[in-house]
Amino acid sequence: MKKRPLDIAVISDVHLGTYGCHADELLTYLNSIAPKKLILNGDIVDIWQFSKRYFPKSHLKIIKKIINMASKGTEVIYITGNHDELLRRFSDTKMGNFSIVDKLILDLNGQKAWFFHGDVFDLSIQNAKWLARLGGYGYDFLILMNRMVNWCLDKMGKEKYSLSSKIKQSVKSAVKYIQNFEETAASLAIENGYDYVVCGHIHQTKKEIIDTPKGRTTYLNSGDWVESLTALEFHFNRWKVYHYQNDKLVPFFSSEPEDDIDIIPLFPDYLKKGFL
Repeated sequence: MKKRPLDIAVISDVHLGTYGCHADELLTYLNSIAPKKLILNGDIVDIWQFSKRYFPKSHLKIIKKIINMASKGTEVIYITGNHDELLRRFSDTKMGNFSIVDKLILDLNGQKAWFFHGDVFDLSIQNAKWLARLGGYGYDFLILMNRMVNWCLDKMGKEKYSLSSKIKQSVKSAVKYIQNFEETAASLAIENGYDYVVCGHIHQTKKEIIDTPKGRTTYLNSGDWVESLTALEFHFNRWKVYHYQNDKLVPFFSSEPEDDIDIIPLFPDYLKKGFL
C-alpha cells in the first residue's frame, strides 16, 4: 500500500519503556508515511523510568522501524528531551542519516523553523530533578489506571475518558503553566526571527499563529503518543496536526520480519555499563 509522502514528520513524547506508550499505534503511523525528515522531538525513550523488566517487543519495533527508515534514506534527527537527557552526552553525533542534537533550526522555503523539546523552560526539572522524576512515575501510574477505567467504559459501550486531561484542565496552576510555556516559546521565537517554533514536552497538541507587538510566529506542539496520539506534518509548504484517532484511514502493518529483537544492540553502550 502506498505511503503518504511528507517533507517533515515530527513526533515527541513517545515514552518508550512506560505503560502509557501506544507503540502499536505509533508503528501503524510510521508505516503509513514516507517523510524526507523524521524529527524526534524529545522523550522518545523514557530513560528516567527505564527498566529491563518492562520493555515489550512492540516498543522495540519502534526503535527498529526508526533505524530502518534512516537506512532507507529518511533523515532522522533525534532532539534530546528531559526523559532522555542522558543522550545529551552524544549531542552533535551523526551516523549516516541519524543524528542527535539538542535543538534544530531549518530553512523551510525561506522561512526559519526552530525545533526544541521545551524542558529548558521547566524550573522543576532544572532545579529539582528528583521531584520531576517522581512526578513522571505518578503520571505513568495515572495513565495505567486510566487504561483500566477506559477498558471498563469500552465494555459498557461508553466513551473513553482521560483522567490526566481532566486534571490539567481543572487545576489552574496546570493551565497557567501551559499558557506560560506557549507564550515564552513564541516570544523567544519572535525575538530571534523564527517563523515557526516547534516544541513537545507538555503533551498538549497545538498549532496557533501568535501575534505580539514585536512580531508574529507560528507556535506548534506535536503532543504525545501517550494520550493524544498526534504528530506534526509539513508538506506542500504548510503544517498540519495529525490525529491518529481521526486521521487514520486504513491500518498499515509492518512488512518487516517479526523476529525477536534484542534490546542491547539497539541502544548505546551505557545500557551495557549499567547506567540505567
